[in-house]
Amino acid sequence: MGFKKNFIWGAATASFQIEGAADKRGDSIWDVFCRQEGNVFQGHDGTVACDHVNRFREDVALMKELGIRNYRFSISWPRVLPEGVGQVNEEGLQFYSNLVDCLLANGIQPYVTLYHWDLPQALMAKGGFMNPDFPLWFENYTEVVAKKLGDRVKHFFTFNEPQCCVGLGYFVGVHAPGIKNLPLDTMVPLVHRFLKAHGLAVQKLRQVVPGVKISIVPCGAAAVPATADPADRKAAYDHYFSCGKNNYFSVSLYMDPVVLGKYPDEYLAYAEKYLPTGWQEDMALISQPIDFVSVNLYYGDRIRQGADGKPEVLPHAVGEPRTDIGWGIEPEALYWASTMLYQRYQLPIVIAENGMSCHDVVSLDGKVHDPNRIDYLNRYLLGLRRAAEEGVDVMGYFQWSLMDNFEWGHGYSQRFGLIHVDYQTQKRTPKDSAYWYGQIIATNGESL
Repeated sequence: MGFKKNFIWGAATASFQIEGAADKRGDSIWDVFCRQEGNVFQGHDGTVACDHVNRFREDVALMKELGIRNYRFSISWPRVLPEGVGQVNEEGLQFYSNLVDCLLANGIQPYVTLYHWDLPQALMAKGGFMNPDFPLWFENYTEVVAKKLGDRVKHFFTFNEPQCCVGLGYFVGVHAPGIKNLPLDTMVPLVHRFLKAHGLAVQKLRQVVPGVKISIVPCGAAAVPATADPADRKAAYDHYFSCGKNNYFSVSLYMDPVVLGKYPDEYLAYAEKYLPTGWQEDMALISQPIDFVSVNLYYGDRIRQGADGKPEVLPHAVGEPRTDIGWGIEPEALYWASTMLYQRYQLPIVIAENGMSCHDVVSLDGKVHDPNRIDYLNRYLLGLRRAAEEGVDVMGYFQWSLMDNFEWGHGYSQRFGLIHVDYQTQKRTPKDSAYWYGQIIATNGESL
């Protein structure tokens, strides 16, 4: 007993991180953010990235060679609609249509993310998420994409990581558009508007795409009980879904409205007075049924019940194992997150991103040996398999990432890929982990 026979094994990427061909699309907020001094490591940007727009057939051929059967990628909104609305860039839209055709011809199923952070700058000039028209802009964009691809693409994600879109972009300011510390009277309506955009997109996808399956992709650290004590397990659950003041990184802030049709009580206690008039009437739209719950997950925190009866986050151990980007390694993360998400939302679970940044180099033998990544993936997948064996409806897993790419504020200093990219020559070299993952897929996880 392990993963179900129709388990979805895949790999994932995002448009701004790999596509390049910036001269063939409109500016995004990340283009502008990259040009601002000090935002990105060594001033790196996405102008060329992995040149995927020009090399997608080569990349799809590598996927087929490695045995990857499902590919999650995102659409660049400014490549499709350079001004965000209005005139469609037919060449840009056709690129995605050609990519989908190429994937299907090679036996690879496409999974499309509509928004992975690259909002058209033309819309940011009008306020971005702060503009009341944002949900309508997103609905219009969704319709353009769905009508072009929906005859062949049957799986869509609306937003990737609301916590980063909202929290890192409009409160912490380390992601585009780089806005910091917006007050509650601005942030609360912004979150509500964001969720309305999701609801409108779900409605539009169901209108346009027969048989469509839809999700949204939150993220965050898993909450791992410090001991087997039921009190610690409850504390971990409560911590994972907590939603305190200015916690725009909460899972429940976004998923409770989408799946349960209501905001968490903890959130309403301080935020309700800032919600727009008539907000209750929007909840039916926001909670348009989705088909599965997705999550991006890389690390976790150990939680115990404190002396005051409340969840307490334990300090990380001195010298604990960490990835190259500095994130702690927590092999039980996938087990506990999928278990808790399934317990709360009672929908199938998809791990939409999971992976590890390593200090990868091409060795003298011309290969890339990454045993740390193999060990990381092995440990995490064993946890996910355990969840499946204990009754969690685990539907799929997408490794992050198919190839090394632009890692946002870290530029090209981090390598998450199964495939090594030489950014000077654009040469692709599958790493040892790519072949290892191919075997995991071929055996449906039995070789773990």
